[in-house]
Parts: sequence; C-alpha cells; structure tokens
Amino acid sequence: MTAANPDSKAPKVLRGVGASPGIVAGKAFTLSRERIVVPRRQILPEQVPRELHRFQEAVAEAQRELQKAKEQVALSLPREALLIMDAHLMLLADEMLVGHAAQLIEEEQINAEWALRKVLDELAALFRKMKDSYLRERGLDIEVVGELLLRWLMGSQETRLSQIEDPVIIVAHDLSPAETAQLAGKKVLGFATDVGSRTSHTAIVASSLQIPAVVGLERITREVNPGDLLILDGSSGTVVVNPTETICREYQERKQRLLVMTRELRKYVDLPSTTLDGHRVRLAANLEILEEIQYLKDSGAEGVGLFRTEYLFLGRSDLPSEDEHYQHYRRLIEAVAPHGATLRTLDLGGDKFASQLLMPDEMNPAMGLRAIRFCLASPEIFKTQLRGILRASAHGKIRVMFPMVSGFHEIREAKRLLREAADELDRSGVAFDHQIQVGMMVEVPSASLMADRLAKEVDFFSIGTNDLIQYVLAIDRINEHVSYLYEPLHPAMLQIIRQVVDAGHAAGIEVHICGEMASDPLHLPVLVGLGLDELSMPATSIPRIKKILRGIKKSDAEAFVQELFRFDTAREVLEFVLEEIKSRWADAYALEGVGGVEAGDFQCAVNPFPSPEAGS
Repeated sequence: MTAANPDSKAPKVLRGVGASPGIVAGKAFTLSRERIVVPRRQILPEQVPRELHRFQEAVAEAQRELQKAKEQVALSLPREALLIMDAHLMLLADEMLVGHAAQLIEEEQINAEWALRKVLDELAALFRKMKDSYLRERGLDIEVVGELLLRWLMGSQETRLSQIEDPVIIVAHDLSPAETAQLAGKKVLGFATDVGSRTSHTAIVASSLQIPAVVGLERITREVNPGDLLILDGSSGTVVVNPTETICREYQERKQRLLVMTRELRKYVDLPSTTLDGHRVRLAANLEILEEIQYLKDSGAEGVGLFRTEYLFLGRSDLPSEDEHYQHYRRLIEAVAPHGATLRTLDLGGDKFASQLLMPDEMNPAMGLRAIRFCLASPEIFKTQLRGILRASAHGKIRVMFPMVSGFHEIREAKRLLREAADELDRSGVAFDHQIQVGMMVEVPSASLMADRLAKEVDFFSIGTNDLIQYVLAIDRINEHVSYLYEPLHPAMLQIIRQVVDAGHAAGIEVHICGEMASDPLHLPVLVGLGLDELSMPATSIPRIKKILRGIKKSDAEAFVQELFRFDTAREVLEFVLEEIKSRWADAYALEGVGGVEAGDFQCAVNPFPSPEAGS
C-alpha cells in the first residue's frame, strides 16, 4: 500500500473560500501563472500604425482562441460556463480595455505590451477599491482577458492542460475561460486557486461542472509542488497538502457524512418554510446574475429577495438602454415565476462604478455619492432603469427597492421619479403593474432611527445588515486591522433590528433582511425571535436554513431573544446563543455543513485508501 505522506513532507493546511462543495483527494497538477514581465519601449511616430496592427492581430487571435474553445465544448459545458466565455469575448471588444490600450499606443507612442499593462494596472487598482466581493471578481475577469492578450503579443499562449492524463487536482493562480473549457471531459478532481471568491468565474464553472473547488487560497501556487498529494474540501474551503494516513481517514469519514447530510437536506427543498408552531418565514435568494437562477430551483427558494442590478452597468463604457433593462428584468421574472423578485435599483458609487466617466474620485467613497444619492443626482439614468423595471412588471411579480435611503427627502424624490416614469409609460400606452410594491433598504443608522415614520412611505423594509453593521459600528469590514469588530450580534445591532421590525409591523408592512446575517444558522433563532418576515440569502444556504427553521418554535425563539438584551457585549450574546442552541434546538442543528458530494471511492493515495475498519 502506498503511503499517504512520505516522512520527508510534513502536512500543511491551507484555508480559502469553499466555492463548490465536495471532498476529493489526488495529485496536484500545477499551472505556473506568474505575472508576465512586459518590455517597455518608446516607438517612433511612423511605427505607431504597425504597432496598432500587431495589437489588433493579438486581439483577433485571442478572440479566435476563445471562440474555438467555446465551440469545442458547446454541447458538454453548462450554459452558465458558456456565458462566462461570452463575457470574456465581449471584454476583448470593450473600449475600457482594448480601446484604451490602443489609445495609449497612439498618444504615448509606446509598444502594445506596455500600453496594455498600463491599462490592466489602472483597472486592477479601481476594482481593488470595491468592497463588494462580487464586483471585485469582475476585475479578475479583466485581468484574465488581459493576460491572454499579453501572451498572444509575446508568443507564449500555449497551455499545459492538454498534458493531463490521470485524475488530478488543478492548482493555479486562476483559470481562464479557454483553460476551463479544456477541462470538460478531462480527469479533473477539483480546482484550487490563489484568487477568487464564490462569485468568481472559476467558482461558477466549478459549481456548474459539479467539481469541488477552493478559491482565494492566496499562496497555494507557492506552497504546492507538482505531484504533491492533496485533500481538497470544497465545503469548508480547506486544502491539506501531503496529508498523513490519519488525516486521510478523517476526511474519508467526513466525505461519507457529507453525502448523508446532502441527501437529508434535499428532503427539505420542497417543504414549506414554517416553524414547528406554524409560523411562516419566507426564504428567498440573493442574486447577482441571471445565470444563477438555476440554483433557485434546486434550493426551494421562494423567489428573489434581492436582485443586484449593478451587473448590467459593469464592464462597458456606455449605459444600458431602457430596452436592455426591460429585457434583463423580464428574463428574471419569467424564470422565477410563480414567485416574485425584489429589484434593488442601481447601487453604483462608493466601491462600485460603471465607468470612469460616470463616477468622481472621492476621499471616502463609502459615504459619498453612491446608491440612491447618485441616482437622484442623475435622474435620466435613474428613470431609464425605472421604466425598464416597470415594463418588466407586466410579466410577473416585481418589487422595486431603493438602496441607502437616509431620510424622507430621498425616498420621496425616488418615488416622485418612479411616478414620472410611470406617467411616461402611461402616455405611451405601455403596460405595467400600477400597484407595484415600493420598498427601501435600511442600511443607514438615520433610517433605522426614523423607521416608524419612514414605514408610512413604503410597502416594505429590507434590512441590509452588511452595510448597516459597518456604519453602526464605524468599521470597514474589509480592513484587516478592524475587521474583528464586525459583529452582527452586537447589542446595538440587535436593538436596531428590533426597532425597525417593530416600526414596520406597527405600520402594517413587512420587514425583510438580505445581508449575510440571514444565511448564518447561528443567527436564525435570533431573526425568527425578532419577527423578520423574509430572509434572503445565497440559494445554496436555503435548504439548511429551512431544515433548522422547521425544527424550532417561534414562541421559543421570541422568549430566547428577550434574554439577549440582558448582555453588554457581542461575545456575551454569542456565548449565550451557542449555549441555547445546544440546550433548546440540538435536533434542529444536528446536521453541520452542506456538501454536494456524490458516492465514490476516496482516493487518498495511488490506490484507494483503506476504510477506517480495515486497520493500518
């Protein structure tokens, strides 16, 4: 029997982001993807046309490579993976990337590689400022396309994926769409990458191919050598390098437990989301892109509680037309029928932008011209989106929701512009839902303090805990020096949520929550006890949350929540919550984690590793 870990190699545990669930073991196949060092040179004016031609040829070759890769796997690769390839093809024609590089070649009289690198560095800096993880990942898409172009320019576009013959775990900085396409039909057990998040293109493709993946490992390409034995746990976001036999057996047992858990949770997908004493809490999904709709059907989601509309504005130098908005939202609402969808209006600015032409530089963008403030300052852009939303409302249940409302002026102005958009459609004889529900996000402290009065202006509240927590506690949640202060169970946050819920219910409107709090099982009894009407979260989190919800009583949760207000610190609250879960709801929390693994041998060596019963 082959040893799992030669004595000369000590095991290492690396932690990243679980992007596609499942546990696999196998040898590492490493892809070297070091940053390309580009030559820098000035060119003579008469050389500019030739350099532009060389650049345009590289763009054309990169487009042909992507298109060929797409055609090769069009029937075998899932639709969402093909759409990612389409997006990268679009980037190869985008003015923000290709057009700007060509402009630098002409204006600064520099070689194509240098011009392209300058554009890539500039765009990377802009995207790194974004707090929204999904939008930061779009910056990685630009980097991938740029690197592909650079390799064509420098004659180093060959990939090594064609060399894969045996089952392996791919270890890379990141994977391009063309490389990903080559994995279809290959013996790939899993992905492990330095960069990425759950919304990166690598994660989406891995999930669609049902291949376990861990992304955002930061340094795995520096820690792993070709042929190293790896255990990859896409459920917990862990990679073990050169595991011992004991570690192998532990993960073999965990894989079997995850298989049982997954089968168990599937039983809850079609069951109603009600507590043991019959209280109904809607469980909806957060969505960024239309391609994620397929996950709703497998999760038991009751529609979309938050659809982020910013994606339509990104990666382009122009603005989406009214018809683009309409078609985009219509596709969404028809796909989620008979359920509905809540569309958050444009939340650009701060850590998000459409293009450099639209957004000014600001010292403190998180508190600057963003979200509803930007929309009110740009009424034509805003009304174009509102007309698209209204037109789509003729095809299904749509609710419109305004982000970052801080007071009466903003919500009233937003509603006024919505009425103007509706009047314009009426005059044109265009159909729409005249009774469309209008809501606002509560993510600014001033809105929570005035919730009792603002509740009279809208049809529902949606608490955006991600921003609300950082504003209430004065912390930047992506700043590693203060991120430890990001405490959802801080007594101040509990007080605010209770205040908003009470104000909303007193006015006869529903109160939803769409931040990360909603998907954390530890927070569920707290949110149920506080009286939230709808919890919106990533679709993959819904089966587990529903399973727990069906194992608790609302009356118990209400009594439990009253106890939380005795404590002064978030740590005290958390300790009490953990103790109460153990004593009150142990059965509801019996399953830990959600896996997407299927049955099969767990290869933890050259040969299948022996089962725990087999002995050493």
